[in-house]
Amino acid sequence: MANLPAEKDRRVIRECLSLEAAGFDVTVIAPRGDRGLKVLPGSQRTRLRPYPVLLYGSGFVSFAGEFLWSFVWITIRLLGEIFRGRAQAVQVCNPPDVYFPLALLVRALGKPWVFDHHDLSPEVYISRGGDPNPLVSRLLVAFEWLTLRTATAVFATNESFKENAVRRGVDADKVTVVRNGPAHAEIAGKAGPDGARADGPHRVVYLGVFGPQDNVEGAVLAAEELIRLRGRTGWRMVLAGDGETAAALRELATARGLTDVVEFTGWLNGPEVDALLRDATVAIQPDLPTRMNQLSTMAKTVEYLGRGVPVVAVDLIETRASVGDAGLYVKTGDPAEFAEAINTLLDDAALREHMHRVGKERFRDFLSWEHQAEKYVAVWRRLLKVPAATIPGQRRPVGETTPADVP
Repeated sequence: MANLPAEKDRRVIRECLSLEAAGFDVTVIAPRGDRGLKVLPGSQRTRLRPYPVLLYGSGFVSFAGEFLWSFVWITIRLLGEIFRGRAQAVQVCNPPDVYFPLALLVRALGKPWVFDHHDLSPEVYISRGGDPNPLVSRLLVAFEWLTLRTATAVFATNESFKENAVRRGVDADKVTVVRNGPAHAEIAGKAGPDGARADGPHRVVYLGVFGPQDNVEGAVLAAEELIRLRGRTGWRMVLAGDGETAAALRELATARGLTDVVEFTGWLNGPEVDALLRDATVAIQPDLPTRMNQLSTMAKTVEYLGRGVPVVAVDLIETRASVGDAGLYVKTGDPAEFAEAINTLLDDAALREHMHRVGKERFRDFLSWEHQAEKYVAVWRRLLKVPAATIPGQRRPVGETTPADVP
C-alpha cells in the first residue's frame, strides 16, 4: 500500500477475509502500521509483509520520492514471496499507477496479475488544487493506461470506473464491478431512523479521509452556517477520520469558534465506526462536483447507507446511483447549501424515516459486501482454476500487494 497500512484499508480487509473464507492463503504487502501486527485484524492467517515508510508526499517531487520508495520495497517483498513459492497470483491496488513493470514480470512467469482500481489517479491529481501541470497529467493518464492494459483482470468500484477501463482499451469481459461497502456482519443489530440514540443532540457525521480533495473544510463551514439557522444547541457535527488536512481543519474550527459544535474523533476502527453511525441523525458527503467525484463511489457513503443514515451530498453521478432517494442533494457544494439541506432533515423526522428505510433497502439488496464478495471470489476461482465447491480451509496461496487508498 503506497500510503495506508493494510489494517486501515477497509476494502482490502474485506477482500482478504473473503479470499480466506474461500480457502485461499493471502499475503498483504503494505506500509508498516501497527508494529505488533503479524496477521490482518479479523483474519486467521492473512500474513502482513509491511515495509518502512520514511516520507509522505505533499508535492510532485515528494510524491515521486514516496512512490519510488514504495515501488522498490514492494518489488523486494513481492520477489521474496515469489521465490518462496507463496505467490501464485498478485493483486495490485492504486494509487499510484506505477506497478505495471511488475505486471510484465509476473505475467511472464505465467501468473495472473489483477488490478483493483481504487482511484482515478489523473483526476485525483487535478482535484488536489492548484494549477495542474499538463505534462504530469498526461504522464498519469499514460500510467493508468499501462496499468489497466497489463492486467489479467480488473476490479472496478463502479460502472463509471468500468467505462473508464473500457475506454482505455480493456475488454469489458475482463472488468468486474466490485463495489465498496460494509458487510452485514459489520453492522451491529438494528438501528432506528435516528440511530441508537434515545435522547441528546442530533449528530451530523462525516466519516473518512481528511485530504485536500475530500473537502472536509466544507463540512466545518457548513457547521458555521448551521449555527445561523438553528443556533448552537440540539446538534453536533462529528468528523471521524484523519489525513493530511486534519491539523488545518482543527485550526479552522478553533479560528471560527466552532469547537463547541464540531468534534474530531480521529481514526476509528470497525466497531467504533459502527457505533458512531448507529448514533447518527444525518451524514454529510462534502465532496465537490469534480470529474473525479462525479465518477467515484465514496466508501463512506455506503457505510452511511448500511446503517440507514440519511445522506446530504452534491448531486454526483455515482453518488446518486448508490444513494438514490436515501439522499438529499445540493447543487454546488457551497457550505450554505449543505447547511440548508441538513437543517431540513433535522426538522423533518418523517423524511428521515423514509430515507432510513430506502437506504437500508439499497444496502441489503445491492450494495452490501456479501453481494460484492461473490463476484470478487468468483474471478479468483476462474483465474486460478479453483472449483466453486472449494471447502473453506482448503487453502490455495494467493499473493496480494496493495498500494491503495480507500475513503
